[in-house]
Parts: sequence; structure tokens; C-alpha cells
Amino acid sequence: MEQIKTAALIGLGAIGAAYGERLQQHLGNQFSVLADKRRLARYAEHGIRINGRNARFNYQSSDENTEPVDLLLFGVKNDQLAGAIEESRPFIGPDTILLPLLNGISSEDELKAAYPENPVLYSMCVGIDAQRKDRDISYSKLGKIVFGTKDGEYPEAETAVRELFEQADVPFEIPDDIWREMWWKFMLNVGINQISSVLRAPYSVFQNVKSARDWLESVMMEVVRISRAVGVNLTEADIQRARPVLESLAPEGKTSMLQDIEHGRKTEVEYMAGKVIELGERYDVDVPENRNLLRVIRILEKM
Repeated sequence: MEQIKTAALIGLGAIGAAYGERLQQHLGNQFSVLADKRRLARYAEHGIRINGRNARFNYQSSDENTEPVDLLLFGVKNDQLAGAIEESRPFIGPDTILLPLLNGISSEDELKAAYPENPVLYSMCVGIDAQRKDRDISYSKLGKIVFGTKDGEYPEAETAVRELFEQADVPFEIPDDIWREMWWKFMLNVGINQISSVLRAPYSVFQNVKSARDWLESVMMEVVRISRAVGVNLTEADIQRARPVLESLAPEGKTSMLQDIEHGRKTEVEYMAGKVIELGERYDVDVPENRNLLRVIRILEKM
């Protein structure tokens, strides 16, 4: 596979914008943010600020005359993925690499189902504390994009993205076992996102209050037990590995799910507690903590 010369992002949320800015600076007008006409008008009118800087992205609509890009990043939420897949079709050619930056462990399968011939890399974002309020996006830590090929499916695509990220100064890591790493991040998200939204707690609560950390780890342990049944085999050591990640985040920072609750948006609880419950039923693993969190967060969404 040749060098990546063109790329696009669909989903200009906090994480997408933070990493997209680096790609925009490197690729210039060969990097685009994709959006429908309504969003394009809003972006043109209000713009986006990142850490106080006016971010000038190249915006494109699927209604325009378009050509496929070499790399397409998905920065939307899980419940927006189906729409993003359809909206981005004009930008996807037979060799376009697809890189989802979503929470959870299901987006890659959805992309593979929609584009079975395209290289889909497994990926996740770790250690970034980006937040968005209206047109302002801020972060103190950019973290990194962890990505790779599952079972060595697309080594050339992995190499092409690695070279682009090196050139664009996008922090990244390619682990030996990306699927196990994604389960580890899923475990972390199931804990910190959901409990923070119920407690309305920034990261400082989990950094300083032992009972909050204990609850967090009891929720993550349910994912560990399911992973053993699935064959991923997370352990208690993986829970301990999450501790320094939480300690490194800005104390005043907030998870994406807490931000959703505060702004009256739909959360991703169906893709966290909902997924844990689904897998628990499939593999006969009891998950009472996640059952309770699903109930509570659904109530919070309606308040």
C-alpha cells in the first residue's frame, strides 16, 4: 500500500477534533472534515476553538463532487455510526483504510459488515482528556491512538497509518494484541464512564476517594469475568494497569458520558452496560453492577 496522501474525519467531537487538528496541520487541504450541510453551515458560522486556538478545518459535504480518500477516521458516537457509514460512502474507495475512534468493542464489526473488502483497523483512544462545550474543545493531555490489525489481516494498512501518524506527530501505539487491548479499554470505559455519570464526578473523585475507586474496580471486574469466558482473559493485573491512566488525567476533567448527562444528550450506556449484560447472558456470567448502572443511567437520561 502506498503512502497515505489524503484523509478525512467524520465526527468533529472533542477527540476527533484534537487528533484531526494534527492531521490538518500535516496534510493541509488534503485532510477534510465531513459533515452534512446543516453541520457545515454551523461550523462556518461559529467555527471551532481548540485550547483557545481557532481551528481552521477544510469541510466537505457528501453532496459535493468527491473522490475517495486514502484514510477515513470515524469520530462519532456509537449510535451515530450507522448514519456516518452512509454519509461517508462517496469518500470510500476500494482501498480506503477505515479507522474508528469509538468507545466499545463493536464499531469495527459494523464497519466490516458495511465494507467487507476494505481494510478496517482496530483502534481506541487512551489517556486523552478532551472535553467540548459548545464551540470550545480543550484538553491537557492528548493521550494516544492505539491501533493495529486483528490476526494480522491488514499489515500494509497498519504500516501506512503508522507512517502517517509519525509524520503528523499524532501519538500512537501498536500493541502485540490489539483485541486484548480493546477489551482492556472497554473494561476501563465501562467503569469510569458509567460511575462518573452517576456520581457526577470529575476524575479527581477517583484519584482521591478510595470508595469511588473500589466501586469503579468492582464494575470493571465484571468485564474481566466475561473476558475469561470469551477467551480474551483479562486479569486483576489489568485493573491495576488502569490506575496510573486515571491518575494522569486532569483532576477537573470529565468523562464523555458525564458530559453527555450534563448537556442532556443520549449516552452510550447501551454500548457499555448494555453490551456487558448481553455478553453476560450469552456466557452465563452474572453482572449485577452493570444491570443497576443501566437502570440508573437510563433514568438520568430522562431527567
